[in-house]
Amino acid sequence: MSAEPVRGPATYFPSIEKKYGRPIEEWQHLVQERLPAKHTDLVSMLKDEHGMGHGHANAIVAHVLSVRKK
Repeated sequence: MSAEPVRGPATYFPSIEKKYGRPIEEWQHLVQERLPAKHTDLVSMLKDEHGMGHGHANAIVAHVLSVRKK
């Protein structure tokens, strides 16, 4: 049986790694270092400090926050 397909914010991870040249774990770590913080503040940090696009930044933050809740 095949693995379950990737869904949600994680679908952006391969394109994020390709575009910005860093493993997704590094981006997640940057977000985790700023916790606790508001979702919008974390997205702004990735955009302002690292030049990330809104969709990619939002995907990383959403994933980090969703895993944290579990």
